[in-house]
Amino acid sequence: MGEQKEEKKITSSVWNTTKPFVNGGASGMLATCVIQPIDMVKVRIQLGQGSAMQVTKNMLRDEGLSAFYKGLSAGLLRQATYTTARLGSFRMLTNKAIAANDGKPLPLYQKALCGLTAGAIGACIGSPADLALIRMQADATLPLAQRRHYKNAFHALFRIVADEGVLALWKGTGPTVVRAMALNMGMLASYDQSVEFFRDSLGVGETATVLGASAVSGFFASASSLPFDYVKTQIQKMQPDAEGKYPYTGSLDCAMKTLKSRGPFKFYTGFPVYCVRIAPHAMLTLIFLHQIQKFEASVGL
Repeated sequence: MGEQKEEKKITSSVWNTTKPFVNGGASGMLATCVIQPIDMVKVRIQLGQGSAMQVTKNMLRDEGLSAFYKGLSAGLLRQATYTTARLGSFRMLTNKAIAANDGKPLPLYQKALCGLTAGAIGACIGSPADLALIRMQADATLPLAQRRHYKNAFHALFRIVADEGVLALWKGTGPTVVRAMALNMGMLASYDQSVEFFRDSLGVGETATVLGASAVSGFFASASSLPFDYVKTQIQKMQPDAEGKYPYTGSLDCAMKTLKSRGPFKFYTGFPVYCVRIAPHAMLTLIFLHQIQKFEASVGL
């Protein structure tokens, strides 16, 4: 009897530790299944294939409905790594911080620090899957001779390692980590803060609290990460002048020159479009996460 109790205690302890990671990954994967067609159209627009309407029409005509879910396996793998790590890490860090704070709610700056740390952890772990996702989504836009014809995410990862080496899986990780830190600071810290505000200060009901807090979170995820996304895009698309010199020596140089010549609002060029890309996934992830937690509570998990 004593052994059974001890075994049950260990199992319960393991589940309590892993639950935030499992729930985070599951909510991100569910959100991806909904958002994937929009994300696919977004990638084609970025690759210069026309407006959203033109891209959608051409994809349906030339490739069929299944084209909107190309790269879904990589998208799900990314959520199973990146979102599992970032949401699980954030909840683990905030729980420890709350315990150190004698159970009192955390101030916003501590939530922001937890979000920054969780974003960095998630980006480092999820970078290979992110690369596979981008490669798979862009593959159909390449000339036939240059296409890699990836079958799924694991095939893409295997080919990248075989052709370019293991370290190629973390190409461009630096800017990705910085952007993820900013995005998760805005998304996760604002969500927890908004839940406390709607629930405790305004006395709003559960459903309205989750919807309102997730909407606020989606906005701040976009607002926090767009400046870094803007700089990253400028670096990626810069061309050398007649003397072979590039306009920027790096990300920091680009940021400082943009700030001096065009002001801070230049970093928010295209914010409405960017918000439409980022906010829905952030909102759906947090809404699904709440529903999963609610279900677990109802069945005693």
